[in-house]
Amino acid sequence: MISADLGSQLEAYVSKLVESGRYNSKSEVLREGVRVIQERETRLAALDASIARGLADADAGRTKPVDEVFDKLEAKYAAMNRSAE
Repeated sequence: MISADLGSQLEAYVSKLVESGRYNSKSEVLREGVRVIQERETRLAALDASIARGLADADAGRTKPVDEVFDKLEAKYAAMNRSAE
């Protein structure tokens, strides 16, 4: 069992959430908070891994010149614009 001192401001907010009926108990509020943090940390870990892969690709020379990428994007969106007209 975990016991936590949230301080008066957070404690009041948790109580308000329970009193409003949004949550059934203070424990439910705290579990939801931990789940949100867990999801955020998972997304951050995935982002860190993606950045690491990108940096490794750049270090290994697996990149394209920016002008080439922009030219390709401009052509793609110009074609999309023409087909929408």
